[in-house]
Amino acid sequence: MRKAKLDRKTNETEISVALDLDGTGVHQIETGVGFFDHMLDQLSRHSLIDMAIHAKGDLHIDDHHTVEDVGIAIGQALKQALGDKRGIVRYGSCDLVMDGTKSSAALDVSGRAFLVWRVDFTAPKIGTFDTELVREFFQAIAVNAGITLHAENHYGDNNHHIAESLFKALARALRQAIAIDARSGDQVPSTKGVL
Repeated sequence: MRKAKLDRKTNETEISVALDLDGTGVHQIETGVGFFDHMLDQLSRHSLIDMAIHAKGDLHIDDHHTVEDVGIAIGQALKQALGDKRGIVRYGSCDLVMDGTKSSAALDVSGRAFLVWRVDFTAPKIGTFDTELVREFFQAIAVNAGITLHAENHYGDNNHHIAESLFKALARALRQAIAIDARSGDQVPSTKGVL
């Protein structure tokens, strides 16, 4: 059962996350940050990971703590649900287009946290959402799930589409990487024998 459930509480946020890696993309998401909820919907739907995410944060200050801490919690839950990573494909990548925008994500569920971020937004906000928080979320996921993640926006002039294409590309790459490889049995996909 590749599932995980965790609660994370700090002075700034209170978050509960439940994941089922072998789901169908069913999601129930409430963070209090509308655009972020929309992005998390895409992450669940396109990764086929069932997600229940509820967050209460210090939104009277700004969205930063909520977005980052949800990323931390999802990353920790992913790591927990993957266990020793036995039988997974391990690698995934996706080039994703949305109208005039193209973004890509490539990742390795390696146990080694690393983020390469080649994204430039052309505006500081999408509605009321700070575009810099997209990177904060990706960083939190990478560090806490223990994955190497490269994210890049190749082109696009619509900031909503840039952000959404990045979340969808991450979802599709993750979907590939965490899939069970029918040909490898229950082996850990590493010559080291551990990930």
